[in-house]
Amino acid sequence: MMKRNAIAIAMLVCWAAQIQAAEWLTDLPQALAKARTEKKLVLMDFTGSDWCPPCKALHETVLTSRKFEDYADKNLVLVVVDFPNKTKQPKELKEANAALAKEFKIDGYPTVILLDPDRKQLKNMLGYGGETPDEFIAKLAVGGQ
Repeated sequence: MMKRNAIAIAMLVCWAAQIQAAEWLTDLPQALAKARTEKKLVLMDFTGSDWCPPCKALHETVLTSRKFEDYADKNLVLVVVDFPNKTKQPKELKEANAALAKEFKIDGYPTVILLDPDRKQLKNMLGYGGETPDEFIAKLAVGGQ
């Protein structure tokens, strides 16, 4: 019985490790510092998490996929810049997000922006057209479409 319990616990721990979600920051300066330290790029997701159907689809299909999370873990520091209608946000976060939307001239949601650690914009992708995680990752390649 003890052996079976130990095996079940070990399997549960492995399963939990596999479903660990990627870390999404909300502070761009913190993300840039982390990207510099870890030699990664910064991906910003400008989203309307609780009202925007294409934003929800991008999140469900790509951004929470195992393939994307594995890619992000090795290559990206992730930042969510959310503009929810129903979910309450602290005033400081709302103001910071509004400033980022103005700085990066956000015209619609979702918009995904890729930055180098020095805040230089490398990609600006507006909308979500149903790409698979592989297709989305290919679009992130610097120099790709």
